[in-house]
Amino acid sequence: MDDNNRNLILATVLSFLVVVLWYTLFAPPPPATAPAPEAVATAPGTAAPAPDGTTTTTAATPGLDAPSSDPSANAERVTIATPSLSGSISLAGGRIDDLLLTSYRETLDENSPHVRLLSPTFGPREPAVAAPVTPDAQPDVPPQKPYYAVYGWLPGPGVDPALVPGPATLWSLESGAELAPGAPVTLAWDNGAGQIFRRIFAVDDRYLFTITQSVENLGDAAFSAAPYGIIARHGRPDTQNFFVLHEGAVGMADGSLEELKYKAIADLDPQGMEGPAEIVQVAANGWIGFTDKYWMTTLAPAPGQGFTSVVKYAPGADIYQTEARMPLLTVEPGARTDQASYLFAGAKVVDVLRGYQETPGIQGFVDAVDWGWFFFLTKPIFSLLHWLNGMIGNVGWSIIALTVVLKLLVFPLARKSYISMARMKELQPEMEAIKERTGDDRMKFQQEVMALYKTQKVNPAAGCLPVLLQIPIFFALYKVIFVTIELRHAPWIGWIRDLSAPDPSSLLNLFGLLPWATPAPGTMLHMVALPALAIVLGISMWLQQKLNPTPTDPTQKMIFAYMPWIFMFMLGGFASGLVLYWIANNTITIIQQYWIMSSHGHRPDLFGNITSSFRRQKAADKPKK
Repeated sequence: MDDNNRNLILATVLSFLVVVLWYTLFAPPPPATAPAPEAVATAPGTAAPAPDGTTTTTAATPGLDAPSSDPSANAERVTIATPSLSGSISLAGGRIDDLLLTSYRETLDENSPHVRLLSPTFGPREPAVAAPVTPDAQPDVPPQKPYYAVYGWLPGPGVDPALVPGPATLWSLESGAELAPGAPVTLAWDNGAGQIFRRIFAVDDRYLFTITQSVENLGDAAFSAAPYGIIARHGRPDTQNFFVLHEGAVGMADGSLEELKYKAIADLDPQGMEGPAEIVQVAANGWIGFTDKYWMTTLAPAPGQGFTSVVKYAPGADIYQTEARMPLLTVEPGARTDQASYLFAGAKVVDVLRGYQETPGIQGFVDAVDWGWFFFLTKPIFSLLHWLNGMIGNVGWSIIALTVVLKLLVFPLARKSYISMARMKELQPEMEAIKERTGDDRMKFQQEVMALYKTQKVNPAAGCLPVLLQIPIFFALYKVIFVTIELRHAPWIGWIRDLSAPDPSSLLNLFGLLPWATPAPGTMLHMVALPALAIVLGISMWLQQKLNPTPTDPTQKMIFAYMPWIFMFMLGGFASGLVLYWIANNTITIIQQYWIMSSHGHRPDLFGNITSSFRRQKAADKPKK
């Protein structure tokens, strides 16, 4: 292999090494539960559409100065109980602000708390109740930052703001007792001036709420108002801060995916009285909300409904929020108008998102999963892995089966590369002899090496193909394992109980034989402590390397010799599912290369040494002394 091609391979591998090193050294540890923020002032502000369809700013809605003055702290609550969710709705503002995901727990411990998605401003309660609650009666649970969905109406021109309900309005329960699939709940509020507002909550058995806001005009004159929905997060949430993962605002606007991280939201340009804000007019189809790694809360107007999508930040109150502002509605005397929309609050399960994309038709909803730049690979790889898991029933074995399928798909392209590498391996003694004969004359060395390649009909560039094919597949699978909730807490065998997390074993305690704890998975010390999968990976890389041509340059030879062991240490902090894929990939590659080399008369031993018909022929052609 000439120096140019070898340098190409070296540059590719070293670039990959740099990326892996960045992932390993700079990936932040899992976020810890943050203390409750101090009293947060001001409920989220809103903006009303003007009669001509533009947006004008109105005064902020009534503030919630502190947890003690928050009306939702003492308001009655309506219980939410579905197969996937539990929580409650506060009659103060009609807020969905207490929500647990009952299908998911914080840790692998079966007794660990369920994942909490939404939290009220006065601190979460668990379980939710349908009776008045005082702060003194709340159980001692870990505090979380307030995070909730709230709906309301904005007054039209000439309408007193006191005549429309806002985030602090106290609603009454008109019908229903508990929100469950097939059992909607209706809240009502009479403004005392002839208008009765109602809010109907319905929920399915997964994560989709249908919220219908209505106003009945019993007055003598037309009444105009504009409905809205808000998702508010008080304080910057605890994120993983990993540059390959998007956490923040996410939305779709007429087929265009919009993403903003929390820092970018705070740095937005001010929009009039809005403060830092991004305002987008959606013509027909869209949604807007906040996404975490695995969870999401999203406002989705009915398909075909135009609205104003807003992402903004209130610096003084430290509130991040997304809004869906609907057009102004005018209700004639004796008439009633209804405005339906959807709220997704739950886990980003791909099949669930795809189902909502089909029915009720939330456009591009499956793209809420952060598929990344290699979406054209991550999506089909996930689909194939998901299908295999449905057939096999174990994600670990499905990853191995996926590796087999991928290797079979690229084998026709890789076959010539493996043959070329086998021939290159065979020519190593000849190349060493040329190097000894030419000494420091690199020009002559290159000329004689190229002549040898031409005589033996070897293409040195073909050996680059397996490396180039593996890198995008590796990154795509890394993305799938890292961002999809389907692999969260997915077990394989034995001690591997979560393929999305690093291998918890460690050489420091002889993989559990010695009676002391191991470093926490994902930490630098755990990486150095060598988990079992990392050791197997290093050995498999070393064995595969023995079948490849050895560089003639001493520096390159040293780098390649150390690379399996460097990767062994560095990948100890990677998700065990990804390490499992790499081990399977190396093993299959070794089998393929061994078979191809043997079929061409170059049968290698365990250390890659070969005795071929070509060598025997060369030996026979040498003149006898």
